[in-house]
Amino acid sequence: MITDPIADFLTRIRNAQMAGHRIVEIPASNLKKRITEILYNQGYILKYKFEEDSKQGVIKIALKYDAATKEPAIKTLERISRPGLRQYASPTEFRRVKNGLGVAIVSTSKGVMTDKDAKAQNVGGEVLCYVY
Repeated sequence: MITDPIADFLTRIRNAQMAGHRIVEIPASNLKKRITEILYNQGYILKYKFEEDSKQGVIKIALKYDAATKEPAIKTLERISRPGLRQYASPTEFRRVKNGLGVAIVSTSKGVMTDKDAKAQNVGGEVLCYVY
């Protein structure tokens, strides 16, 4: 039984990149689907596909690498809020990730979005993870 599905999601991507895999399969949930869409929109992954084959479904993510150096596009996936210590922030408290080059993924009352979108909509929430 997985107690922290978001940490499992991030770890599967991190491990697949360290092993040099092109595609990673992750059990689906609505929250994981939204995080996947954000990673795609921010340019961290090549493409993704949601498959509803089994009872739960699967997310297939095609990882993105630099063509010349074979370095992954995602340098760091860092879980911030965890089940033992939730981290919440208001729009004015969002810190810049990697001096503005990275993105924070935030779960708000208006849905899961990036820190920049949350700041523009003036909503705070739980800071799920940092990606850069």
